[in-house]
Amino acid sequence: MSVPVPRRAVLRGAVLLGAAAGATALTQFGAGRDARAVATRVDQPTIANCATWGARPPSSPVSVVQSRPNKIIIHHTAFPNTTDYSLAQAYRNSRDIQNLHMDTNGWLDSGQHFTNSRGGFLTEGRHGSLYGLLHGQTMVQGAHCVGQNSQAIGIENDGIYLDVQPPQALWNSLVWFCAFTCQQYGIPPTEIYGHKDFNSTQCPGLLHDRLPELRSTVAARLGA
Repeated sequence: MSVPVPRRAVLRGAVLLGAAAGATALTQFGAGRDARAVATRVDQPTIANCATWGARPPSSPVSVVQSRPNKIIIHHTAFPNTTDYSLAQAYRNSRDIQNLHMDTNGWLDSGQHFTNSRGGFLTEGRHGSLYGLLHGQTMVQGAHCVGQNSQAIGIENDGIYLDVQPPQALWNSLVWFCAFTCQQYGIPPTEIYGHKDFNSTQCPGLLHDRLPELRSTVAARLGA
């Protein structure tokens, strides 16, 4: 025979259960860590998928890697530094990149996983990249950095930064997106690199000099 449980007892049990769960989480993260860091979570930035910016379909199926990436690689597009910071320009830029990569380079799709515009707008690059990021368990094989395409998320930042710094909107968006990507895939902020760390190139220009700043800012965003 079931015995009715007083509502006060139910509420008290729920509170105790929540407290126990919180204590367990603190133990798992380590007693020496600030409790506020445990609760830190990076919200998902707005990312336009391939359909939204008008991508062409891939010329052949993309390959899905059944494991998480272990790093992020930062690029610049080396396109001229436009003063049009609009969302429409971000979409045009994504189409221009895809056309270059497919029609000139002969690749099946955009080589990078994601693109960050000078206005700070984010777009999906290679088809399937956004799905992998949001689920956090797989990635699409890219074509952005020789030797790293099956283990690194490639982020193209629109523009050329050999002798000028990127706009603040681009930088802010890059920090947010890297923090979200690290969170989704469990990538340590120390594992953010530039293209030139792996291949002979000037890419990503002055953004490479700012990698220590990027890593530390992302770590702070994650509460690490």
